[in-house]
Amino acid sequence: MSDQPGVAQKAFGHIAPALADLTDRVLFGEVWARPGLSPRDRSLITVASLISLYRTNELPFHLKKALGNGISREQLIEMITHLAFYSGWPTANTALHIAQRVFDEVDQETAQG
Repeated sequence: MSDQPGVAQKAFGHIAPALADLTDRVLFGEVWARPGLSPRDRSLITVASLISLYRTNELPFHLKKALGNGISREQLIEMITHLAFYSGWPTANTALHIAQRVFDEVDQETAQG
């Protein structure tokens, strides 16, 4: 296990250290590492769930994680389009705007090197 603080510890460990520890250690350390699904599959499931449940706070992080786990921008947009018919137009429309912001951030980070 790394001595470096995890993503959750950095994000909210100052206010909720126990929740940050559980998030880093159990959710991202154990659940995401289980052998039954690939990280790519877990990202697909997670992003679809977040969109459907209108969980806009967590969506940017998981869209970026999905890109890192091998899901293309085109596949993410296709998922959002597909979900419009199952989770509703408002959730899909909101997800499109969030996806565009994430794509722009990734492009900016890439350009900065």
